[in-house]
Amino acid sequence: MAISFDKALGIHQHTVGLRERNAEVISTNIAQANTPGFKSKGMDFQRALQAASSEASIGLNRTDGRHIPASTRMTGEVQYRLPTQPDTGDGNTVDVNLERNQFMQNQIRHQASLDFLGSKFKNLTKAIKGE
Repeated sequence: MAISFDKALGIHQHTVGLRERNAEVISTNIAQANTPGFKSKGMDFQRALQAASSEASIGLNRTDGRHIPASTRMTGEVQYRLPTQPDTGDGNTVDVNLERNQFMQNQIRHQASLDFLGSKFKNLTKAIKGE
């Protein structure tokens, strides 16, 4: 009997990569906090997760049956954020406190997904060994 990893791992197999991408975006914002004219960016995590977990095909023709079909899986579209604080005069829209809070929330959720996946793999290993 074959193991379906999509069913066994659920949505957490997709959240790990998207959380890592989100951490990159947030850390870039923090690093550019003092750069004049830098506009804060963010990711719509729910939309990216829906896109990553869907199996929709783009509809490209394959010239050989061994070619891998293209899919619409996204790594998270990055968009500009609406500023949460008044302009300081240099055009920078990064709110460092907000970015730090979002970074910590993202990291906690990333770690939760990793812990969940770890326990799933541990249980699958036990099932395979017959323990």
